[in-house]
Amino acid sequence: MGDKHENVGHRERLRERFMRAEFSCFSQHEIVELMLTFSIPRRDVKRTAKILLKTFGSIAGIFDAEIGELEQIKGIGRATAISIKMIRAVNSLYLQEKFSSGTDIDSAEKAIALWRQRMSGLKVEVVEVAHMSSELRLMEDGIERLEEGTVASAVIYPRKIVESAMRRNSAAIMLCHNHTSGSADPSDCDERNTRALKTTLQHLDIALVDHIIISPIGAFSFRENGLL
Repeated sequence: MGDKHENVGHRERLRERFMRAEFSCFSQHEIVELMLTFSIPRRDVKRTAKILLKTFGSIAGIFDAEIGELEQIKGIGRATAISIKMIRAVNSLYLQEKFSSGTDIDSAEKAIALWRQRMSGLKVEVVEVAHMSSELRLMEDGIERLEEGTVASAVIYPRKIVESAMRRNSAAIMLCHNHTSGSADPSDCDERNTRALKTTLQHLDIALVDHIIISPIGAFSFRENGLL
């Protein structure tokens, strides 16, 4: 009886902490714990949360896992696996609505949120460009995928990006590509291509606002790191 009451109290404390400050003071396993409490109503889920994180590497990894992979974890039934995937899908819809045409993408934080939603879970590297107005508002159907590569690489062709910007009559663009594993840090080739692209666009009076790299463990902004 004592363990049951302690478990209920722990769940309530997690929920109260979330109500006060959302996830600002949560550890990763506590975030996963809180999520699990809504589909696993009575059992202690702390150990299950830690196993999920150990197995899939991160919260993003948990959301990107297939339902069958989640069900292989002890304590995760089909209803809980579906619940996890549903939370990811709802978040995806939220971001799609938030970053519809006319939305300002005027910070690295907004750009990273946008492309995390678009590129999370991809098995190959891709290159995308956001076409924007001079006020840095996303144009209608403003995100274009220009390249789809392999697990290890996707080539950034400055000429193709420039042609796309001119065809769309963009006042500004933002570039993004993903790394399917490892660090989000740019390669020497990424830096060379970005410099070449910026120079070419300047001659056409088109601003290169940023180049974002997304990886499973992080994100990198060229502008925030002084490379633009």
